[in-house]
Amino acid sequence: MNCDVEFLWDTEAGVWVATSEDVPGLALESESFDAILEKVRVAVPGLLEINGRKAPCYDISFASERRERVPACG
Repeated sequence: MNCDVEFLWDTEAGVWVATSEDVPGLALESESFDAILEKVRVAVPGLLEINGRKAPCYDISFASERRERVPACG
């Protein structure tokens, strides 16, 4: 089973937010990118099982985006 998960950086909160249209109920956040990856790896199988989509394994595709505003030089 394939699942696409998106990570977006919330500048105001200072956290990564994970969501997915393929995994109902997935809404996680963490200050660390590595930590959010691990949280998703743990949460996806349980959420899919709860939603009646149990499988022997899951392929998760991760996409991330982070935008920042930086001051001009000079």
